[in-house]
Order: sequence, then C-alpha cells, then structure tokens
Amino acid sequence: MNKLIWLLKWTLKAAIFFTLFAFALNNQQEATVHFFFGTRWHAPQVLIVLIVFAIGVAVGALGMVPRWWKNNRAESRAVVQPESAAPLNSPASATFPAIHEL
Repeated sequence: MNKLIWLLKWTLKAAIFFTLFAFALNNQQEATVHFFFGTRWHAPQVLIVLIVFAIGVAVGALGMVPRWWKNNRAESRAVVQPESAAPLNSPASATFPAIHEL
C-alpha cells in the first residue's frame, strides 16, 4: 500500500513537472515589458512569468515577517513568564448546563 501511494505521489510530481515544462516550451516568444519613461525590456515570455512569480513569493514572505516577529516575541515572553494555570473549578472549565425541554 505504501509503495502504491509513493508511486502516485511521484506520478503527480512528474505530471506537474511535464506540464510546467510544456508551458515553458510553448511560451518562448519574445515579449516586451514597458516600464516608465519609455524604458522597455525584451525577454522570453516564460522568463518574465518566472521573475514575476519569484517577486510575488518574495513580497509574500516579506509581508509575513512582522507577524512572525510578533508571534516569536510573544512566544518568548510566554516561556519567560508562564501564566498561572486556571483552577479546575473556574468558570472557564465549567461545562455547559443541560438544555431543558419546554
């Protein structure tokens, strides 16, 4: 069973690879990117798509950094100053009352 799952995973990976490879082969035309002030850049279309994808990944990762720092600082504070555990009879651990029929 494990070998079958392993084979299915590799088949899926191979299908994704060949699909992307075919995309790259079909998009080798020269494309022009027009920047400001009349500046142009000529490159293969697949290269432009790859660069834009890489920029998107980088911007997404950089956008996550402040939240990661905030969570990292909160976690380090929690380790330094552990909160007191709530007693078992506290309202937070109480069970909900039974629903009464009308």
